[in-house]
Amino acid sequence: MKQLRALTLIGPGFVVAATGLGAGDLVAAAVSGASLGTSLLWAIAFGALIKLALNEGLARWQLGSGTTLLAGWLQYLPRWMNYYFLVYLCIWAFLVGAALMAACGLAANALFPQLSINTWASLHSLLAIALILFGRYSLFEQAMKILILLMFATVMAALLASDWSSIGRDTRTSLSDINQHFNLVMALIGGVGGSVTLLCYGYWMREKGWHNADSLGLARVDLTIAYTITALFGMGIMILAAQSPPASESGTHILLAMADQLGVLLSPIFKELFLIGVWAAVFSSMLGVWQGVPYIFTDLSAQWRKNVETVDTRNSTYRLALLYIAIPPIALLYMGKPVWLIILYSVTGALFMPFLALTLLYLNNRIIMPSLRYGKLSNVAIVLALLVFTFIGGQYFLS
Repeated sequence: MKQLRALTLIGPGFVVAATGLGAGDLVAAAVSGASLGTSLLWAIAFGALIKLALNEGLARWQLGSGTTLLAGWLQYLPRWMNYYFLVYLCIWAFLVGAALMAACGLAANALFPQLSINTWASLHSLLAIALILFGRYSLFEQAMKILILLMFATVMAALLASDWSSIGRDTRTSLSDINQHFNLVMALIGGVGGSVTLLCYGYWMREKGWHNADSLGLARVDLTIAYTITALFGMGIMILAAQSPPASESGTHILLAMADQLGVLLSPIFKELFLIGVWAAVFSSMLGVWQGVPYIFTDLSAQWRKNVETVDTRNSTYRLALLYIAIPPIALLYMGKPVWLIILYSVTGALFMPFLALTLLYLNNRIIMPSLRYGKLSNVAIVLALLVFTFIGGQYFLS
């Protein structure tokens, strides 16, 4: 009975996991499935496990200390690190905003081609603004649950109708093939579950009413279920791509090519179902970023000004941050992205995940109350995350 009650209380994990599963992750899973078969399923599972460990560390810190991770950074880390994070956040939010709009526009245009991709992209952004400004967190959470279950159900339906006999015989990939596609392996590991959006989990826990260490067990259940579902979804995309690899598509268009293939191999209804699942995945990611990332800007502003203002959707800083994410990036849909902005985004992004892992190791081993400090298993998981993402970042700078 207690376990059933816990299942009715979970929610923030679904939100953070659905937010972190964007178009880039779907494309990486589709490309790897089309080119390498199902041999990289482990990379998705491994990535989800690492992100689960990092998110659990964030929840552990906030529920044990009573402050957000940003507040911990400002109090216990050198000031320059917070300036670095602010620069990264501004660049990341701008470019991710444009990327999510484009992905939503492409998915909606595939379903309803009467409107252009850019028109659909702009409409999705405006719809997300309205849902966030005029709806409460409970409505937002329910919408995210529906979207994540919709995307999961559509892909699972396509999988059940597919020919599974080829899965066990898929031996197209050797160790040398994986070495040749190293960047793809790293994209799969790093993509599942998001990056900066992990920080949003702390604010969604507050909205849910989880304020102390007693809620840590509930948070673990919440995150485990959510990341399991998103990992299975990513694996489903890879399996479908392996069974019906598109001819020569790249980028987000590979997902549309997969839909066409499914329509031919199974039936036309599965083309529509798959496109609905892709749309649900990218729109849930947009909705999560639009709702969650402004919390980070608001928290930073409150901490730096040493204000006790409430970090919520009614705050003026929150609304300004929301407009910054949702309106100016529309311009990038109509022009080429500035090269210098992309380079700066890539450089700062390569450093964020190691930064997050390193700070969690410090805060959760030295600062937090002794009863909640990391044990051996948790330390191993976070050190592994630190090594993996440091290696990914190092490969970027060397390439």
